[in-house]
Parts: sequence; C-alpha cells; structure tokens
Amino acid sequence: MRILIAPNAFKNSLDAEGVALAIRHGLEQSALNCTCETFPIGDGGDGTGDLIIKKCAGELVSGRVHDPLGRKIEATFGLIDEGAGTDAGKSAVIEMANASGLRLLKLSELGPLHANTFGTGEQIRLALDRGVTRIIIGIGGSATVDGGVGILKALGIRFLDEKGVDLPTLPEDLVRLETIDVSGLDHRVFDTEVIVLCDVDNILLGEEGAAAVFGPQKGATSESIPKLETSLRRLAEVTLRQTGKDIAALKHGGAAGGAAAGLYAFLDAKLVNGIDYFLQLTGFEAALEQADLVITGEGSIDEQTLQGKGPFGVARQAKSKGLPVIGVAGKVPLVKDPGLQEYFDVLVAIGNGPADLETAFRGTTENMVRTAWEIGNLLAVGKKTS
Repeated sequence: MRILIAPNAFKNSLDAEGVALAIRHGLEQSALNCTCETFPIGDGGDGTGDLIIKKCAGELVSGRVHDPLGRKIEATFGLIDEGAGTDAGKSAVIEMANASGLRLLKLSELGPLHANTFGTGEQIRLALDRGVTRIIIGIGGSATVDGGVGILKALGIRFLDEKGVDLPTLPEDLVRLETIDVSGLDHRVFDTEVIVLCDVDNILLGEEGAAAVFGPQKGATSESIPKLETSLRRLAEVTLRQTGKDIAALKHGGAAGGAAAGLYAFLDAKLVNGIDYFLQLTGFEAALEQADLVITGEGSIDEQTLQGKGPFGVARQAKSKGLPVIGVAGKVPLVKDPGLQEYFDVLVAIGNGPADLETAFRGTTENMVRTAWEIGNLLAVGKKTS
C-alpha cells in the first residue's frame, strides 16, 4: 500500500514536518506492508513559507530587519524559481513570523498597540533588491494587529495626522490618522505581483474581525481591543476615502491582524486561500497520483476545517481522485458531522487519556507515533480479512 502523509502543523506542539515523520514512523513500525511519502503542508499559517522554500529547493537569504518592537534582528526569507521559459521568474517567499512573529517576543512583551510589521516590509524591500517579480507571503503567526501599516511604512508610505505630521506609534496612533501619503511608495512594487496566503476568512472589523478574534492571541487585553478596533476602523475610513477600496468587510482582510487588508489596498495584493495555493505550487497533485491512501491532520478537525483549512484542502483533492482519507487530530467532533464525513473516511483523535493542554502538547509526538501504529495495524487486519 502506498500512503501519502500530508499533515498540517499541530499548533503549539509540533510542526508539519514533525507530524509527518511521526506518522511515518508509526506506520513503518506496524504490521502493514506499506510505502510512505511525507508531504507536510501549510495553509498560510506559521511555517508555510519555510515549507514552500524547502519543497521548491529555494535559496535562503538573510538580512538585518526590525522585530515587532523595533529591535534589530537577523531574519531570513527564500528565493524560488517558478515557471519555465520566457515566463519563468524568481519569486520571494516571505514568512511573516520570521520578522514580525509572536515567537520573537516574550509573553511579558506582548502588546499589539505598539507592535508592528515594519520588519516584514523591510524583508519585502530586500526581496525587491534581488529583482524578484513575485512575492509570496505566509502571514500566520504574527504578533501584530496593525492593518499592515508597518509593512507599508517600510516601503515608503507615510501615515499623517491633521497637521501633516507622521504618526509616531503604530498602530495605536492610527486613531488620529488623517492622510495616507503614498508618494514615497517604492515604485518597484508596481512591477511585482504580491500574493498573500491566508488561513482564515475573517474580515478586518467587528466581532469576527482582526482585533476581536486575533487580538487576545497576541496579548491584547479587554482595554486594548477596543482601541485596536478604533485604530483599524480609522485606517479603513481613510483608505476608502483615498483609494475607493472598502477593506472593512474584505474576505481574508482580518488575517495577520489586518495586514492582508492593508496589502490589498496599497500593494494590490492578491489574497488567496493558502492551502490551495500551497498545494498547486508544491506539486501535490503529482504526489496524489502515486497514492492509494492519504493521511492528513492538524491540532483540531471540526466544522471550521471545512472553511479552507489545510486538511480540507488535502482531503478535497484526494477525494477528487477517488482516494480514501484518514484525518488525525488532537481533537475531533464527538458527534458525526455530515460535512466532514464527505471528505474524511475516518477521523482519529490521538489522545491516550484525560490530560491538561500542556501535557497533551508534550505528548504529541509519542501519541502520533502510537496512533499511526494502530492505524497501520488496523489496515493490515483489514487486508487479511478482505
């Protein structure tokens, strides 16, 4: 049996490559006679860019940029070749979390009123220096809720108050925004396609918006969330007045603390479903052609998975080829979900007993290996009895 192992990361516990290797290890220890191919996936979340660079045999580029709090750090991005012939071009793959990520800050440092995405903008500038014609941005894992103004500032856009003075603290001071001066925008972006890989559909504002939904994950408090919402609302108002683009209710606009909305408005970025773009770019369809069974998964598989998450993208393509799909997760629904059943033949939770979240995270690798071993043994029994 040929098994394609294509999981997403298990957030806060194991990256996609680690998950894939653990599943493979368990299957190879089982009684099942199988050949396994690992194909870890990303849907725009933290780690997606790094997976693309590795899968496409890209070149890593390092440069000095600023972290979310303005401190100098060394951060990398990748260069990959896309296409063939006269249309071939060098593309940059930027992992937003490398310069603007939560993982760069201590818990005590979290505070999205003062954290911004300037460092990611610096990486875009470095990529432009390399003559790229396309920039692909994985925007998961950011520490920011700035609507992308940090990125845009790094590229030459100015955010001014009523007196024409630059706002000093972004995004907090966006409440005083009066004018967005684009005259200094790096002209090279007009000749560059910018593609933003999104792993959520959330809009910029409101109860399902960037501040309310993602602010708490980045350290926003009950006091700062309304301030962030007001700042983003003002950004949307001035943007609409100056560009005619309404970013307030834009699908995917709330991704990465609203960075997707800002890039759409001022860089004409394309906001795309992250998993679909990832699978197309990395040649997933060719891997499917060699498979008899697909195993995918992530930390939780539930009805939200069907809104464009990584395992859904994998399962949908597998089903289009008539392949069976097994989904593994830390958590699966207790009650059968008809929508999930359409794409996942089997859903398996990897836990081995009641445990607090920290304990569950620590045991992810061992539980994954054991679960894959059991799956392999069950498949082996099924072959014997069929």
